[in-house]
Amino acid sequence: MAPDRRAVGGTGGVPIGYITRIQSFSACHRLHSVHLSDEENKKIFGKCNHVNGHGHNYRVEVTARGPIHPHTGMVVNISDMKVWIERAIMDVMDHRNIDKDVPYFRETVSTAENIAVFIWESLQPFLPSDVTLFEVKLFETDKNIAVFRGEYQ
Repeated sequence: MAPDRRAVGGTGGVPIGYITRIQSFSACHRLHSVHLSDEENKKIFGKCNHVNGHGHNYRVEVTARGPIHPHTGMVVNISDMKVWIERAIMDVMDHRNIDKDVPYFRETVSTAENIAVFIWESLQPFLPSDVTLFEVKLFETDKNIAVFRGEYQ
């Protein structure tokens, strides 16, 4: 007979786990703020402000946090997580012009930081009540990575 999971580590509680799903998508964007002049945009964003934009092969790591179910051994079913990511990220941003095809970015600069926030907010409606997002990590390039953990000031 298996030991009572609630007694593991002597805490008497249900263990909390983290599960991460990684997905890649391709999209283009232009770093340009409607709140700045063309001259300010060029100065701040440089070549990333090119009028025709530029593209990336993004990689996103989505990490959920929650109790490990004593019968399934899972925080969430990874198959469900795959569907949430498909709907919240892939259907909306893959092979798209982020600035023109995603209404959120019509007045919000499509930086990696803001894309990570958008992904976080887009995934929220899919989560079961006992599961939370822990982190969205967006790799714009191998060297440029944005992390969002749901913190606001």
